[in-house]
Amino acid sequence: MAKVLFVNPVVREEDQPRHVPYGIALLAAIADKRGHLVQVYDENAWRKGADVQAQVFEADAWDVIALGGMTTAYGSVKELVALARQIRPDAVIVLGGGILTSLPREMMTWLPAVDVGVVGEAFETFPEILDMVDAGKRDWPSIDGTISRRDDGGFVLSPPRALLEDLDTLPYPAWEMFPLEEIYFANSQVLYSEEGMLASRRLDINASYGCSLICRFCFHLGLAGDMRYEKDAAGEDNVVFDTPGTYTRDIRYHSPEYVVKLAQYARDKFNVNFIGFLDENLMTMDVYSGRKWMNEICRLWKEGGLQPSYLRDGTKRGETWTGVHWSGTSHATLCTPEVLKEMRSAGCSHLVYGYESFAPHIMKLLGKGATPKTNIRSFFWTLEADIRPIPNQIIGFPAEDFASIRQNMEAWETLGIMVKPFFATPYPGSEWFHVYRKSIEAQYGGDLEAFVLDLGDATKITATISHNFNTVELLGLRELMLTRDSKRIDEYEQIWRRNHAIPEGHPSTLYKDAAELDLAG
Repeated sequence: MAKVLFVNPVVREEDQPRHVPYGIALLAAIADKRGHLVQVYDENAWRKGADVQAQVFEADAWDVIALGGMTTAYGSVKELVALARQIRPDAVIVLGGGILTSLPREMMTWLPAVDVGVVGEAFETFPEILDMVDAGKRDWPSIDGTISRRDDGGFVLSPPRALLEDLDTLPYPAWEMFPLEEIYFANSQVLYSEEGMLASRRLDINASYGCSLICRFCFHLGLAGDMRYEKDAAGEDNVVFDTPGTYTRDIRYHSPEYVVKLAQYARDKFNVNFIGFLDENLMTMDVYSGRKWMNEICRLWKEGGLQPSYLRDGTKRGETWTGVHWSGTSHATLCTPEVLKEMRSAGCSHLVYGYESFAPHIMKLLGKGATPKTNIRSFFWTLEADIRPIPNQIIGFPAEDFASIRQNMEAWETLGIMVKPFFATPYPGSEWFHVYRKSIEAQYGGDLEAFVLDLGDATKITATISHNFNTVELLGLRELMLTRDSKRIDEYEQIWRRNHAIPEGHPSTLYKDAAELDLAG
């Protein structure tokens, strides 16, 4: 059987390692159950640098070295695969995850050390790669869901891999292969709620794959049915995700029984006291199940002894209690007061809401179906259920203007909150990456790889897709928003209008579709 080394690259250099990589943990469990000899080196957790990485690659005669992750890990991946190839010239290097799926041809071009890429979901593709390695073959094009190299220097994109329909057939993640005690449990705290701040042993669960929403700034990793193959200008097959007017969604979720049994396993084996749900949108699954899924999870959570004891007993939380708190994601138009109250009774402490904006004309463009009214309503519904709502906001959308900036600030006053918005970032795989690709490349001197290397977690500004504001303006306006400095925003608008020859009384926008957005000032 193959000797397999999984390597988790550095994801966010500016933050502590907080989340066991769920996809790698699942693939490690799958490979282990099939009898392969599996080891994991978590560079994101240890962050030991090239010297230790070299020792890891030298530690055994690895048959397969597998990496994966988000696009933001590209800089780390680039260094790791080059070092792996130098030390293990005969190993098969496999790259997967969103980093490869979003730009398969580009990644294979930029990373010549990679032998085969996994496009889309890897649950069935990766085991087939291992079987082929065991057989001493390298016929990668015969495996669906891969991209590999031709002898002439081009690439072969094999037929797409069908998504796994029965998610409950997946094993539990191989959490034990990661440095839980040394790293991850030490970084368990989630600073979004009191219960989250008190978490001392947290693990994360992915209960579903997919989302019903369009969200033009979002990349669904090819796990939501949004991935298809099209011929490019050269007649070569290429992977295409959401483009304007072409949206498909495949909604999949684990059964409530699987979810709760997995949470019980995490508690019994690792003594966790907090579970974070990584799902894109828990409320999508609840709606698609006919409003049964979340209620059933909550019921089984209680029956399975996971409900925090003070909630079960109807008392105040003291210093001693038993059970497992949890958190996840919600959506302004899909949540209800009833389901929120049930979630709280089962131990939900906080929910992240992708509000993005409180400006109607901005929200109309996003593809989420939400409005300022539904945003505000869901915020107070969640508070009334005794769950902490965590508002996520973004500025720098294509139609962002002075009106939207003021509307966001007004909403903050209404809700009594302080938000530091992220910057709209056209991540590869999103619709807005497709729409603005030429502009993105132009901002990096025609070098798309430089843009990908520059990507962070949207706290850092990279390529700008705003029609109205440049990078410096967005940075400055965000600071003025945070200090509620309406006076200087007003003053700068006058300068901006003079610079762009837009007189008073006209919408403060250069966005071409302004007329259909009903912008006013």
